[in-house]
Amino acid sequence: MNRSRAQSARPLLLLLRVVGAGLLAAMAGIHLYLWNSGYSTLPWIGPLFLVNVVAGLLLAVAVLVAPRRGLAAVAALGALLQAGTLGALMLATWVGLLGFVESTRAPLFWPSVFVEAAGAVVLALLAALEFRGTRASGASSSTAPPMRSS
Repeated sequence: MNRSRAQSARPLLLLLRVVGAGLLAAMAGIHLYLWNSGYSTLPWIGPLFLVNVVAGLLLAVAVLVAPRRGLAAVAALGALLQAGTLGALMLATWVGLLGFVESTRAPLFWPSVFVEAAGAVVLALLAALEFRGTRASGASSSTAPPMRSS
């Protein structure tokens, strides 16, 4: 990637970092609120909600502060956490999960779906752009031996 394209991508990458971190923090906040609202009493589900809170907050901070060379991996982990959390919610709603069945009428069900889906997409896009940018800059910075003329 040439220098002007790399510099024009910076605002987009910063926006994706901030939005991705915000969506991870929102997911963590939703789970903390629900845990405090009674989900803490559910076997397996309660402790897993706390794990989700901690992981979401740690990844939100990591997305904001990760150096460029590590950002793709951190963003990919965040996307996987968001997608996995959404998958667990869908599984709990459709067939049940760990002995618990969720309802679409549950508090914050639809905001959870939106936050987790949007977070997975934003963070996956950030990871893909960063991975592509890192590979392109790595390839362009490698020096080839000079050609000999005969």
